[in-house]
Amino acid sequence: MHIIQRHKVAYFQLHCTGSQRRCCKLKVLEESSFQCCDDLRQYAMNGIYSYRAMLDNKLGFSITRRIIMKAIAIFLAMLMLASASQAQQTEQPRVGDFSLLDQAGYFHHMSWYNNNKAIVFMVQANYDSAVATAMPAFTALHDKYADQQVKFFLINPMGRNNRSDVQEEMDRLGVSLEVLMDDAQLIAEALNITHTSQALIYDPATFRLQYSGPVGTELEQSLVAVLAGEVVALQLPVSGEAIIYPAQLAHEQSQPSYVSDIAPIIADNCAKCHRDGGIAPFALDSLTMVQGWSPMIREVVMTKRMPPGQLDGHIGDFINDMVLSDADSQTLLHWIEAGSLGDGTNDPLAQLQWPATEWAFGEPDYIIEVPEQEIPATGVLDYYNVVVDLDIEQDRWVRASQYIPGDRTVLHHTLHSIIAPGATRGGSLLGGDPDRPGIAPYIPGQDPSMEPANTGGLLKAGSRIAMQMHYTTTGKASVDASRIGIWFYPVGFVPEERMSGACACHFPPTWVDIPPYDPDYEMTQTITIDKDAHLFSFTPHMHFRGKRLRFYAEYPDGSGEELINIANYNYNWQLAYTYKTPKFVPAGTVITAVGAFDNSVQNKMNPDPSRAVPWGLQSWDEMFFGAADWKYVERGGN
Repeated sequence: MHIIQRHKVAYFQLHCTGSQRRCCKLKVLEESSFQCCDDLRQYAMNGIYSYRAMLDNKLGFSITRRIIMKAIAIFLAMLMLASASQAQQTEQPRVGDFSLLDQAGYFHHMSWYNNNKAIVFMVQANYDSAVATAMPAFTALHDKYADQQVKFFLINPMGRNNRSDVQEEMDRLGVSLEVLMDDAQLIAEALNITHTSQALIYDPATFRLQYSGPVGTELEQSLVAVLAGEVVALQLPVSGEAIIYPAQLAHEQSQPSYVSDIAPIIADNCAKCHRDGGIAPFALDSLTMVQGWSPMIREVVMTKRMPPGQLDGHIGDFINDMVLSDADSQTLLHWIEAGSLGDGTNDPLAQLQWPATEWAFGEPDYIIEVPEQEIPATGVLDYYNVVVDLDIEQDRWVRASQYIPGDRTVLHHTLHSIIAPGATRGGSLLGGDPDRPGIAPYIPGQDPSMEPANTGGLLKAGSRIAMQMHYTTTGKASVDASRIGIWFYPVGFVPEERMSGACACHFPPTWVDIPPYDPDYEMTQTITIDKDAHLFSFTPHMHFRGKRLRFYAEYPDGSGEELINIANYNYNWQLAYTYKTPKFVPAGTVITAVGAFDNSVQNKMNPDPSRAVPWGLQSWDEMFFGAADWKYVERGGN
């Protein structure tokens, strides 16, 4: 649109979509009052007078430049408002996929719900009048539409880490809905949550927002339209308590620094794997690499795919939890959203130093050369079972061990057992014998094994090691030549303490097949610790259908507590979790492992949801292991 002035007469020349270029007269009634909305719209859209006709008939009148500019401003504002109104009706903001734990510690990944037509959220806060007012209508919508491919959640963006308080509030209100706890407030930022009681409709297939506004008629009308397959994108104001975002405000005032803030987060949480020679598929070893992978970093943090800790950080305190803190998540994502900018002249990630040797504890005292295993290019392989003689000349106490795979692309995992001299078989592959050394298996992501101080098992001269190795094919033939490094205590030193343990496991005949298409099939098993002990670690193991595994303690006095919650179990990361401070449990403590399997179509790793799944060694079958390690007090567990 251009302004044309002739003989002190002002006109707007519009670039119309039709074949003719037309002009319209700006009607100005008086300097301080512009009653031109209808007239201006009519002239602007219809353009009934041509510019030449206006000049020939001398239509119009002179107005001052100030009035012209004021009128222009009003006209442009009208166009922008009209454009904005149209955008609200057609544009669906893309939020992206995300995952959150609910108030009970259960994991919810939005794309898992993509068999629903919509997810409906309402913003929850404790003792909030707007929430209390809206809750009956929201639960009524749930009751009406939950069986029509609509999933309903409450979401708490208050950032107070108060799950138990939220559950008490739900009990007080008599509401059984899950409350997604957005403690880092990053999901709320992405959803543009502004007030408590705000309702949202989210498409779990496209990750776009279809409605944002109050709980009421507009919400239900929008939901009905979504279910009918219509395109909905409605944003309405909502009352309620305003949501405050302290981290976002702080980072807007002072943007995170790559050198001081971001590089340390990457170094502490990512670089061990994401480096040259690491197990990750790419290195994060410079600003340029972090910038290039920033969109992916945002996605995996939002979905909690990385770091691969799988743990609920509210339960227990573990050395290797691999959980990115709320503060680090906020800093990292706000830096990415601000453009992933660099600063300073030095790059801390480029200066990281890694050990020159692949051995974690220096050169081993003894190396087991595992016989080479030929792996074909294709096919399904049975487990490889190998027994290797250990040619040590005297009994030695083991303090550490490490498994280095020859080809980690084909080696899935291993288990080991020591066969004592003169014996025909070893102990359990799951361990549990306190006097035999535990030789580190290969498990993706697992750190090398160092015994606690003054603790170890005796490796006797003439022993053998029995190895069970699980290989997978990759389309390329390979030869795996793995090695196991062992570090001994000094000759003559006898560690006084021993590790013990047991497994809350299901094997045949206690195994019950997982039903076809069951999205949440639970199994439970228990073990009893018969003497005073200190718990050290937990090791879960399931296959592709494994969903979660939680350990609980029931004490002799009748009290109990949750010990660990592997909320997002992932078969590709078979980690063991070790307490920072071993946890005392009295004699008679019962440890219960409660796990669940997802045998549904929604489980993207499920080999066959139509199958009743038996116990078996192969990944398309299943296992249920809930192993725990401890030291008895009488064996030095002080």
